Amino acid sequence: MAEAHQAVGFRPSLTSDGAEVELSAPVLQEIYLSGLRSWKRHLSRFWNDFLTGVFPASPLSWLFLFSAIQLAWFLQLDPSLGLMEKIKELLPDWGGQHHRLRGVLAAALFASCLWGALIFTLHVALRLLLSYHGWLLEPHGAMSSPTKTWLALVRIFSGRKTMLFSYQRSLPRQPVPSVQDTVRKYLESVRPILSDEDFDWTSVLAQEFLRLQASLLQWYLQLKSWWASNYVSDWWEEFVYLRSRHSLMVNSNYYMMDFLYVTPTPVQAARAGNAVHALLLYRHRLNRQEILPTLLMGMRPLCSAQYEKIFNTTRIPGIQKDHIRHLRDSRHVAVFHRGRFFRVGTHSQSGLLSPRALEQQFQRILDDPSPACPQEEHLAALTAAPRDVWAQVRSSLKVQAEDALEAVEGAAFFVSLDSEPAGLTREDPAASLDAYARALLAGRGHDRWFDKSFTLIVFSNGKLGLSVEHSWADCPISGHMWEFTLATECFQLGYSADGHCKGHPDPSLPQPQRLYWHLPEKIHLSISLALRGAKTLSGNIDCHVFPFSHFGKSFIKRCHLSSDSFVQMALQLAHFRDRGQFCLTYESTMTRLFLEGRTETVRSCTREACNFVRAMEDKEKTEPQRRALFRLAVEKHQSLLKAAMSGQGVDRHLFALYIVSQFLHLRSPFLDQVHSEQWQLATSQIPVQQIHLFDVHNYPDYVSSGGGFGPADDHGYGVSYIFMGDDTITFHISSKKSSTKTDSHRLGQHIEDALLDVASLFQEGQRLKPRCGGLQEEDLGHRCGSLPCHTRGSRAPTKSTNF
Repeated sequence: MAEAHQAVGFRPSLTSDGAEVELSAPVLQEIYLSGLRSWKRHLSRFWNDFLTGVFPASPLSWLFLFSAIQLAWFLQLDPSLGLMEKIKELLPDWGGQHHRLRGVLAAALFASCLWGALIFTLHVALRLLLSYHGWLLEPHGAMSSPTKTWLALVRIFSGRKTMLFSYQRSLPRQPVPSVQDTVRKYLESVRPILSDEDFDWTSVLAQEFLRLQASLLQWYLQLKSWWASNYVSDWWEEFVYLRSRHSLMVNSNYYMMDFLYVTPTPVQAARAGNAVHALLLYRHRLNRQEILPTLLMGMRPLCSAQYEKIFNTTRIPGIQKDHIRHLRDSRHVAVFHRGRFFRVGTHSQSGLLSPRALEQQFQRILDDPSPACPQEEHLAALTAAPRDVWAQVRSSLKVQAEDALEAVEGAAFFVSLDSEPAGLTREDPAASLDAYARALLAGRGHDRWFDKSFTLIVFSNGKLGLSVEHSWADCPISGHMWEFTLATECFQLGYSADGHCKGHPDPSLPQPQRLYWHLPEKIHLSISLALRGAKTLSGNIDCHVFPFSHFGKSFIKRCHLSSDSFVQMALQLAHFRDRGQFCLTYESTMTRLFLEGRTETVRSCTREACNFVRAMEDKEKTEPQRRALFRLAVEKHQSLLKAAMSGQGVDRHLFALYIVSQFLHLRSPFLDQVHSEQWQLATSQIPVQQIHLFDVHNYPDYVSSGGGFGPADDHGYGVSYIFMGDDTITFHISSKKSSTKTDSHRLGQHIEDALLDVASLFQEGQRLKPRCGGLQEEDLGHRCGSLPCHTRGSRAPTKSTNF
């Protein structure tokens, strides 16, 4: 989602500490360290690997094999063809009375070796099968004979009882694309937005790059791909995120919203109690690997590595580079309310605290009348400061307030009990949603701990939201957790008739621990400056959220089109109408088909998309002509999306080539130009991954309204969207108020008009209502007014399946 801003803003700082070294030494050392980090991660997962590394076999299969060998031996058969006798000869001679024991040990060792060889063979076979991507490139709804054969073989070689990390050892590594193909695709992607003169110059730079530097840089990437788990992901995390010196707020973080039309309870402490309990239940399932791995087509697994750092994780600032600190466990959460910090334990001697007990603890914090200490109220603004500034202040803070800092950074996650209400209102639906988004993305600049993996925000009227730090994982991971949280706290845990958590308080629980910060005088000025900078950033962000309810995913499917491609082409049309020109468009997609894969960029502004947009603006074009051009644009977008998912994208390869060139001190004008480009339109779809948790037909209001992120460029837009059920698409638009070229509300109107205009090209879309001005405020107000402001257990489903 928000990585587009970081991707265009990074400037790697690669030095050799002033020493004179061979040009190749730094990159070889970095490749070696990448591999070393990969192997260390494998070793740290030893217990998980023991539990899941036997997949798709099982420990019971070893017992069966051992028993079969013992039975054969009893029947005077030797399935080992003499190997067990040789193993017995190598064992110590403990005397005649232990002769039978030596035979049992020899059989056990032979069974273990045979079992290990079987597992290794199954892993290799499954990895080879999962390297096939022909199924991804086939037209939707069509399945060739090779793909059918592949599916059958995957079923054969896959185990039945899978755990979250079961497939990790069987996932293929991300391939390094051909550098010639990457450069060709890049030139194709920029052709629609460059003049003839600029494109000719870029082509010359590209040819010079291919002739002089490409083969050497490519060789180093190939070497890294053989040695490390992924040739790009660790560098992506380090140079795009951890080495960035910008503020995390707006520039890097993203937010996720609550239900749009429903608030299960207006009691703030109760909502916090259920939500925190649900999040900790998710962590419990995560630790026990009871969360099922995500499977495409119900068969192709995605990498699960990013799940490891959801909880107990903090980004620690450094002078030149941050690092991610992850703890194995944490039994408390850090809570912020009215400028004060608290430590709230999440467990008792009998286990995880009940939702009602957690509600009691949060209510005690809300009722605590003690004021914030001087400067403490605005302390968290330091986490929104430039990273080098925060790193310097934190070194002083660690000495003067080590216990309080450790309580926050070592928490499972951060909770902010906001003093203001949020969410959709009857009085001003559109403005209230915009304010809700802005509160989640930036808040007041000092009421979120932006370093934590995520902050749970609970507003005074019971509305929820998340603010997520981006470096540790991408949106689908936190989205998966958020879907579980909303479904569990509302449908499974529920609320009593008076809006409180079910159950009874526990008066024996100790009071939440107030954290006191001994802040030296010298950092007071730093806090004030950080707060001023955070307020400037927060005040400059222009957020706009609107549900488009004229049609949704079901209509697009009836047109036999990809819903994502449909929206992306509408966005191209809307942006052209907004700015009068085409621009580089960043659409994020995942590469988790590969081990430790993260994201890739789909460059959605294609020649085919531009031809379609021009046809829509040309009154002489007929609808059949426009429809034909639209289908060509959709097909092109689909081919780019599938190529990116299968490791044949453009931008991550160019990024990795650029990093190697910096290590080698080889200046490439072509790569410099590539990484100086600005993404004026950054887009992302929020996936709905666990449809079974929500009954969208009987309870259509109980679906998440998605989330958003800041713009990638000072004069650009950030646009995310989510398909809510079958008939609504919710858009989240951001831009900067300081720009005279952008306006989030104006683009929102263009998006609505573009969607309706595109839909009118199809017979079913011609029955839709014509363009309507504004942002459907009347519809929103009617929808909001038709429901109670707060819906408790009586409106929620009494149960849900597949938990």
